Amino acid sequence: MPDPSSRRASTRPGPKSRPVRPVAPEDRVSPNEITLLRGKGTPKRGGGPGGEAWSILCGQARAGRIFINWIDEPPLGPHASIQIYLNRQSQGRGIGRVAYRLASLESQYDTIYAHMRKSNEPSKRAAAAAGYVDASPPTYSQHLMRWTRTS
Repeated sequence: MPDPSSRRASTRPGPKSRPVRPVAPEDRVSPNEITLLRGKGTPKRGGGPGGEAWSILCGQARAGRIFINWIDEPPLGPHASIQIYLNRQSQGRGIGRVAYRLASLESQYDTIYAHMRKSNEPSKRAAAAAGYVDASPPTYSQHLMRWTRTS
């Protein structure tokens, strides 16, 4: 068996998604064009106990999914966790910013956390635009953001 320290680094791309190409300002959508359609979800995508799920619509076209799960994971323990998935053609158009805000406001939870890779700058910007603030503990391997409902 070869020595693992002598192996070359892989040239294959890692699990990171491809970067989103910048969209021209005229291709960004108006917040009025975005709506959420509540759905059932699946067990790990908003359909489990305490979960919520929505389809994201831009006009009449489906732009993606957003869901909230009730999870029990370190470093927070039990908490509401939001995740968003946008179709490739919907990315970079301002849809995520609006969807984060709408789902958070429509949710039953007063505090929601967004977990994301530290390298996922577009999601960080979208969550921040929706009112999420940095809540990452110093040693946490991901980026953690928190939204709190204001009365």
